[in-house]
Order: sequence, then C-alpha cells, then structure tokens
Amino acid sequence: MGGLPDRAGVSSEAPPVVLITGAAGGLGSALTSAFADAGWQVVAGWHVNSPTTNRPEVTSLQLDVTDTTSVEAAFDLLEAKFRRLDLLINNAGIARDSLVAQMSLADWDAVMEVNLAGAFRCARAALRRMIPVRSGHILNIASFGGLVGRAGQTNYAASKAGLLGLTQVLAREAGEHNVQVNAILPGFLRTGLVGNLSEQQLAGHAASNTLGRLNDCGEVARFAVALATMRNVSGQIFQLDSRIAPWG
Repeated sequence: MGGLPDRAGVSSEAPPVVLITGAAGGLGSALTSAFADAGWQVVAGWHVNSPTTNRPEVTSLQLDVTDTTSVEAAFDLLEAKFRRLDLLINNAGIARDSLVAQMSLADWDAVMEVNLAGAFRCARAALRRMIPVRSGHILNIASFGGLVGRAGQTNYAASKAGLLGLTQVLAREAGEHNVQVNAILPGFLRTGLVGNLSEQQLAGHAASNTLGRLNDCGEVARFAVALATMRNVSGQIFQLDSRIAPWG
C-alpha cells in the first residue's frame, strides 16, 4: 500500500501501521481483522485479555489507557519497532450503568477514565508522533448515546459526548499539521458491552432503527478501513446505523 508519506526514513511503500485500543473486544477484533486483511500492520492494544490471533500482520501490545506511563511506554515500543504510526483507533471503552441517584463515584470515574481520558492520553501520544511528520489519522469510536443519552447511562453518555467534543477540537488543532481526526458512532452492536441484554431488549433496540435491524462489527470495521484511505476528511462524526436523533 504505497502513497503514504515517508516517515523518519521509512519507505513510503512500507505497510501503514494502525494502533487499535481495546482490540480484544468484539469490535476491536473485527477492526484488527479488517485492517490486517487490507494490508496494514496492526498493533492490537489490550489490557486484561490478549487478542487471540496468530496472524503475522498483528502485533499484540499490552496497554492500559488509564495509565499515562503504560500509554507512553506502548507508543515508544510501537515507534521503536515500526518507526511510524499512520492511524490510531481509540476503541477502548467500558460501561457501568446505573441511575444517577444510585451511581457510585467509582463507577463514574472508571467510565470517564477509560472512555474519555484514555482516548485523550492516546491521542496526545499519537499527535506527538504524527505532527512532526505532518501525517496521520486519529479515529475515535464514540456512540449515539453521546448525542441522545439513555436513562441509566449518565457516565457512559457523558464520556461519549466528551469524545465527540474532543474529536472536533483535535481536528481543528491538528489540521494545520495535516493530521486528520474523525469519530464513528458504530451503532448498537452485539458485543460484550451488551451481553446481559435479553433477546426482547435487543429487539427493542433494533426497532429504534428505521431499518429495523442492528449494525454488525464487520460493517463498522469495513467503514473504518475505507475512511482510513481518505485524505480530505476531518472533524466529522459518522453515524453507522439508521437511528435518527429527535432533532434530526
């Protein structure tokens, strides 16, 4: 896959490199496979469970997005091995649902640390490597919940709304350095985050879509690969299901 800028002496014909956080989850696994299939070198960042793959294009890397030391060490290792970073996908995320009156401060902090502060830490580390070479792309995995919050998800909705704001501010700051920043709202996916929902509840979520069905991880991953090939798109928020916000 040629055509990418030369980075610190690395040939422009070298495969592009993507770092995916939260790569052991359902969407993370789909993203890892899709980018590897497309010829990318994939660094699969994980915290608790290592991704299960033997593909030579995939490098597993332990990464705790809530720990600045861990983030910086991971980016240093990535730089030492590949000498380039073309794309960061901030995919790591958790949910700790509860009504506000019953929500603990620990659950609020945990979600904000992973979903928002973790994305900030990784984006900051990525920009420090992308800006000097005037090339790169940061893709934040946000949520429709950041636009239309659901009862019982105050911490999750607030973190994802913050991620949308972070996306657009970073796009403004990084644009003059030829670095792109975008966000994806992947839609309601059958991943570990919703593993406790019944089929009836899942059907209710499907019914909220104008097409009457849920999205799937593979389609989101294919979109991410396509977006990563585009060079004139930044500061945008892409919704990938068929829900319509009340004011839309």
